[in-house]
Formats: sequence, C-alpha cells, structure tokens
Amino acid sequence: MVSQYFHTLFAQPEQMDAFWAAGWRHFGTFFFRYATNTWQGKRCTVLPLRIDLSSFSLSQSQKRVLKRNADLRVLIRETYIDEEKEELFEQHKNRFSHNVPESIYSFLSPVPDSVPCANREICVYEGDKLLAVSFLDLGETATSAVYAMFDLAESKRSLGIFLILVGIRFSQENGFRYYYPGYAYREPSFYDYKKRFSGLEYYDWKKGWKPFKSELRTED
Repeated sequence: MVSQYFHTLFAQPEQMDAFWAAGWRHFGTFFFRYATNTWQGKRCTVLPLRIDLSSFSLSQSQKRVLKRNADLRVLIRETYIDEEKEELFEQHKNRFSHNVPESIYSFLSPVPDSVPCANREICVYEGDKLLAVSFLDLGETATSAVYAMFDLAESKRSLGIFLILVGIRFSQENGFRYYYPGYAYREPSFYDYKKRFSGLEYYDWKKGWKPFKSELRTED
C-alpha cells in the first residue's frame, strides 16, 4: 500500500514532471501520494489522472460549457492572493461537508507564484466581478491543477469544468504534453467530473500509466 509524503521548498520543472508522473501531488510545500483513501465512510482506490493533450478533443457538453461562458473575461497571470480571492475561497468552501479546508493557504504556499514551483492563476470575471479562480502548476512538459474555486451562485455556468477547459487550452497553446487534473477514485464519488475528458489516462499503482477504460468512465 502506497502512502508517502515529504516537504520541499523548491523543485525544478523537470522534477515536477517526474513527481506528477509517479503519482505525487502537493499542497504548498507538502508533497504526498497514497493509493487508497476514505470517502463517505468507504475505502476507495485513488486514481491519479492526466490528459494526453495530443489526444484531447471537446465533447458536445464541453462545447456547450464554453459557449455558456463566452461572455466572461479570462486572465492568466502569476499567482497572488488578495482579499477578493480569499473572500471567494470562504464562500466556495461552503460547498464541502467533509474535510472543509481552513484557508486558501491549505493549498498554496505563502509565495504561491514560485514556491515550490512556478504557478499561474486562471481568473474568470463577469465585468469586474471575480467569478472563479484556479491555480495551475507549470513543469517542463506538463501542467497540474492545484485547486479551483468559484461563485456558488453561478452553478449553472459549470465553472469548475470551464476552468479545466481553460487550463487545457493554455497548456496546449504553450506546448505542454500533459495536463494533470488531480485525483479521482475508482469508485463513484464527488470527483467523477474529472473522468469526463478525452485523452484521459490513470496511474495504476503497480503498472504505471494506462488509458482510462470505458468501464471506469462516468458518462457525460
């Protein structure tokens, strides 16, 4: 059974690629990987996921999400935390009933743009109002989503999916090979939305990366 962690203040881009490729993730300077976890009282198998960007194509529902949000303004820049983002975080965490995070710094370091690696924020605005933010790590050949948050009053926009699609597009346009959306579980769970992307691969803890099979997929 895999259950490991370590701390580091800085990792080179190629090191980040190697960590993600071995099933590691991080919050701030805390790096971790584990093969099982408990969700709603049940033991679940953890599936690290990644998207082969050369094989990705939009589904019909994802095209609708992009169309639904075509009126919004997207800014991608070096990550920084201000009062507006902290307020959005405090609202968004009400979405969780278990393992409710205390602070945005549960996921990001005090120097989030560069510790432990380069990070960019994807900010989505309606006019001057911040509706959603996600934080994207940059490796040498891959990117990895750290955390995303959005205005719960705008649920009809599917902003969580929209942020992933913007992250995928940014990664493709900047020549990256893989986009890591984070973990899901083999069993049905809250994280099944991450299973709905083409080009998806999952990490088998004994055999390495494999194409995501239809029997594991949540229907679109």
